[in-house]
Amino acid sequence: MSVNAPGRAKIDAKTLRTDAWWLQPAITAAVLLSFIVYATWRAFEDKFYFVNELNPGGKVDLISPFYSPCLASHCVSGSSMLGQPIGSWWTLSPALLILVFPLGFRFTCYYYRKAYFRSFWLSPPACAVAEPHTKYTGETRFPLLVNNLHRYFFYIGLVFNALLTIDAFIAFRGVQGGFHMSVGTVVLLLNATFLWLYSLSCHSCRHAMGGRLNHFSKHPVRYRMWTWISRLNTHHPKFAWISLIGVALADYYVRCISAGTFTDILFF
Repeated sequence: MSVNAPGRAKIDAKTLRTDAWWLQPAITAAVLLSFIVYATWRAFEDKFYFVNELNPGGKVDLISPFYSPCLASHCVSGSSMLGQPIGSWWTLSPALLILVFPLGFRFTCYYYRKAYFRSFWLSPPACAVAEPHTKYTGETRFPLLVNNLHRYFFYIGLVFNALLTIDAFIAFRGVQGGFHMSVGTVVLLLNATFLWLYSLSCHSCRHAMGGRLNHFSKHPVRYRMWTWISRLNTHHPKFAWISLIGVALADYYVRCISAGTFTDILFF
């Protein structure tokens, strides 16, 4: 309902709030813009995304989450767990084949909708603050029409979570079949863990587990899973931010190792 709708009080002020209500949407916009700029730069950089070498401390086998699985025609040898590149039809950065899906999942996420609606479109910028728009069309037009594909991005996102989890376990593989641990292996494992927590706490995941059930008593296993996911769901905003920052830091760490900025620290 518009602030000037019939029956509403005539208040000229944009808001009567006296606190710094603009701070949260401003920080949200800054973080999201920073991630977009960084991810775009890394996607088009098209290098420093894979490390597979022996150093004095042991084996280093790391791949950036932005580039896994690497499917482009010019992928670094050994960087794709699915085998060598699938033909020569894609000559651009392999990250461009990948990022569209996890970013699509986040763009259509219910929590992120609230975040960027408020921070970028001021719809509304904060509670009890009037928005500048004179009409509301909902999610019936492009690009917001894409939000209806959220559940499908969710399922695709689970595939990428599984692949990144495999990447993390491969990173623990030592010389001649042994086992080792380094800062890099921990970084990849934490990244995969945060992505799983973000995905499993998603509203679509909660709905898939129990949203369509009329009688929980007839589905005890799904009810137990729905209950567990419902507990995670209360922390969904927290996991959204941790996983977003975490995946960027994981990529940056792999880039630093690959570019020779510093050496991966081996624990054993």
